[in-house]
Amino acid sequence: MTTTHIKKIKKKKRMIDKNYKFTFIDLFAGIGGIRIPFEELGGKCVFSSEWDESAQKMYQANFDEIPEGDITKIHINKIPQADLLLAGFPCQPFSIIGKGEGFADTRGTLFFDIERILLSKKPKAFLLENVKRLVSHDRGQTFKTILSKLKQAGYNVHWHILNALDYNLPQKRERTIIVGFRQNVPFKFPSKSKMSIKLKEIIIPHKNVPKKYFASNNIKVKRLGKIKNKSIPRPGIWHENKSGNIGIHNYSCALRSGASHNYLLVDGIRRLTPREQLRLQGFPEDFIINVSDSEMKKLTGNSVQINMIRAVAKEIIKSMNPLD
Repeated sequence: MTTTHIKKIKKKKRMIDKNYKFTFIDLFAGIGGIRIPFEELGGKCVFSSEWDESAQKMYQANFDEIPEGDITKIHINKIPQADLLLAGFPCQPFSIIGKGEGFADTRGTLFFDIERILLSKKPKAFLLENVKRLVSHDRGQTFKTILSKLKQAGYNVHWHILNALDYNLPQKRERTIIVGFRQNVPFKFPSKSKMSIKLKEIIIPHKNVPKKYFASNNIKVKRLGKIKNKSIPRPGIWHENKSGNIGIHNYSCALRSGASHNYLLVDGIRRLTPREQLRLQGFPEDFIINVSDSEMKKLTGNSVQINMIRAVAKEIIKSMNPLD
């Protein structure tokens, strides 16, 4: 991330505070990944909710507000009217990595809190983000229920599976994006863009990385033993899947909150630092880190890829203009 890019983000933040164009609420806010691009586009956050204490801590440090806690315990009257509802609702119930219990998992039922807010507050539009597997979970029945509920709430609904690799950052992260409008306005998902930010711009030189991030010799030897006859890009991210096979790429596989400690290794020798994790998710360079490494792994793994959300956000705002 260049200094010019950082200054540009800061300038936009200063302008937003005085001249916002629309309002939004930030549900299941995490560390604010969905909030950032909508603020850049002139939005003002009027309500945020996040139950995880470490996420709240980072959110406060970076946005100067503490999100409200558990959304299931917040009375609808405490949630203000807004033009947009944004929600990266919990993905673990639908993830291929998790147990995949969907609505049988209490976290899966949090979708219905989104529904109750849409029914009560009737924002002009919404953006929901979840894992790719949401679409196929329970042979498609879960997704069918979600789309049906959103349409019954009075929205024209659009959805697509997008890959963060197609939006100018080197991380393969496929996500289901659902967008809805109360009016039947034209909307299109963003076109793919050529990746101009390379992995070498994300990765810190090994000599500048503290020793604690380096894998043990035993781990490094095991990894080397599994990559015979493979092309090795440098820098590269070595990804070990659940079967123990090693993939080596000039991009990162998806950051995951619950993955093993050595799930991703830079050049096969060390783990990603918290700053590198944030860069892979598209966060600005001045984003404050004030939690432990283990908490950062969880928080960045649960966050969104900002470049991809930014591309969708631009299209949403284009479509919202006729609604004003």
